Amino acid sequence: MNVQAPNSITIRQLQIFVQLAESRSFAEAALRLHLSQPALSIAIRKFEESVGGCLLSRSTRMLELTPEGRAFLPVAQRLLHDWDEAFTDLHNLFAMQRGKLTIAAMPSFANSLLPQILKLFHQQHANINISLLDVVMERVMEAVLDGRAELGIIFEAQHMPGLEFMPLCEDSFVVLLNPEHRLSQLKSLSWTDLHGQSYVAMNRGSTIRAWCEEAVKQTDAHINIVAEASQLSTVGQLVAAGLGVSVVPAICRDDMLRRGLCCVPLAHSGPAKRIGVIRRSRSNLSVPATHFLALIFERFVFA
Repeated sequence: MNVQAPNSITIRQLQIFVQLAESRSFAEAALRLHLSQPALSIAIRKFEESVGGCLLSRSTRMLELTPEGRAFLPVAQRLLHDWDEAFTDLHNLFAMQRGKLTIAAMPSFANSLLPQILKLFHQQHANINISLLDVVMERVMEAVLDGRAELGIIFEAQHMPGLEFMPLCEDSFVVLLNPEHRLSQLKSLSWTDLHGQSYVAMNRGSTIRAWCEEAVKQTDAHINIVAEASQLSTVGQLVAAGLGVSVVPAICRDDMLRRGLCCVPLAHSGPAKRIGVIRRSRSNLSVPATHFLALIFERFVFA
C-alpha cells in the first residue's frame, strides 16, 4: 500500500474517521455527515490508503478501532478541535471580538488628545487590547517602520521614507515659563523677547530642536542652552524647577498647565506644523487599526 504525503490528507477525511470511530456505525456516521454509506466506505478506504494502514476493523457487525486507530483517534480529535478553534479565532479577529492594536505616539499627543480617542475606541471595541508606545517622534517612525506599531502619530517630518503621512490638524508653539518668571505675565512672546534667556532645549537631533534652531536663525536673538532633555515632560520639570524657559508645541499646553507652568503664545513662530498619522507605505492594516483610523479622522478635520 502506497503512503501519500501528509499534505494530501483533508480535514473532511479526518471528520469522517472521527465520526466513524465515535459512532461505530456506518449508518449513523453517514447520517451525521450527510453522505451515503457507499460514499462513506470509499472515503474511509482512501483515507486508510493515505495513512498506510487500517484504522477501523470491519470483521464484526459493529465497527472497531484497530490499535493504530485507537492511538490516532485522540490526535485526530485534537486536530479537528484546533482547526475549529483557529477559524473561530480568525472570525473573531475580523468581527472585532478579540485582537490587539498597537499605536506609537509622540508624548505631546499621547498626554493630551489621544486618551479621549482611545476611550471612545475602547467603548466601541471593548475586546480589543490596546498597546500604546509613547516615545519621541523619531522612535515613533522607527516603531511603525519595523512593524512594532501599526500606526503612529507625529509632527510631519521633512524626510519620512517608507511611510505614508495622513494629516490630522495643525499646531503652533508656546513659550514655557515658571510662573515666577518676569515674562510669564505677557500675552505673547517672540524669539527676540527670549534673547539672552537660559533655555531648556529638546535633545539634539530631535525634530522640535531643529525647528526651534531654524526659527532662531531667522532673528537676531541668542538663547543660552543650559540643559537638554529627550522628553517634553522632562523639559517641563526643568522649567518648573527654574532652570530656564523653553519653547514647546502648543499641543502640550494642557499638560504643562497641570504642572503649574505658564504657556505664552509664541508670535512669529513660522508656519504651523502639521500633526498626522503615519503607517507603512503599501501596508495592509488590521481590522482594529482600520477602525481606529476611521475614528481618529472623525475627531479631526484637517482643513
